[in-house]
Amino acid sequence: MFYNVENFYDTIDDPLHNDDDYLPNSIKKWNYSRYRQKALHVFKTIVAIGGLQPPEIVGFAEIENRKILEELIFRTPLEKYRYKIIHKESDDKRGIDVGVIYRPDKIKCIRYDFIKVVFPWDPERTTRDIVYFVAVAKEDTFHMFINHWPSRMGGQKKSNPARCFVALLLKHKVDSIFQMNPLAKIIITGDFNDQPHNESLSKILHAEKPSGNIVNPMLYNLSWTLKDSCRCGSLRYGAQWDMLDQFIVSGSLINDTSRLSTCRHCVHIGDLDFLLMEDPKYGGFMPFRTYQGPIYKGGYSDHLPAYLDLFFGF
Repeated sequence: MFYNVENFYDTIDDPLHNDDDYLPNSIKKWNYSRYRQKALHVFKTIVAIGGLQPPEIVGFAEIENRKILEELIFRTPLEKYRYKIIHKESDDKRGIDVGVIYRPDKIKCIRYDFIKVVFPWDPERTTRDIVYFVAVAKEDTFHMFINHWPSRMGGQKKSNPARCFVALLLKHKVDSIFQMNPLAKIIITGDFNDQPHNESLSKILHAEKPSGNIVNPMLYNLSWTLKDSCRCGSLRYGAQWDMLDQFIVSGSLINDTSRLSTCRHCVHIGDLDFLLMEDPKYGGFMPFRTYQGPIYKGGYSDHLPAYLDLFFGF
């Protein structure tokens, strides 16, 4: 599962980052009660997505620090599943990070790393690291990348080079894995701030639409097909739904049905009723957010979660 939880900050001032809007004396009046409610909302979403069992792996975007993840796995009913954390403070100026929790009873993490993004044309600019880890599930090894790419602030055209650069950085890492093992099983997820057809994903990362024959050492964006069929996307901007939160997999995960595998239609958007509200301006429905501007709504996030079904052959 991947979930951009929208500005999940604690209530303590961090002088190294711009978290001023999420403090008790700020215009948003962010306090412990609201912080605690947010944690319970995220817990509820995780459990609802998992059904009988919560997801083996949950990637997050827009968490302030490790404390947020500890709040989830130690101070909600998720505690009984004994999730472990993969997290590192990034240099993002807003202080928001990417992080992961995983169930060690289902997943064995072999190693992990954090891929730092440094823009050659603007070394002072900061953004989120890419979280990379290698894990084993039922004796089958897979590689996973959790992303939160630069935003579209300033417009698509102006911001596009930054996302294309991160896509190229990720592509180099993926290519190095394929060089060592063309049958490597790779899962890439996150909030890409681009849609499947955009340049960064389709032309730089070369994440193709899964149609026709599936080739093992190639990437396929399963969310591309989902965008054509689901009732919404993962985020609504104005009257339009966008598919920004996606799952991309290597061909071997689709082709190999004897061990760890997935399928072309195994990615979903968690458009659960409690995560949605009526859109008073454009009609239809929209994500039920925590804040609408400075106004507290008490909702969940401006994004809907995405999740991927994985299967184990015998």
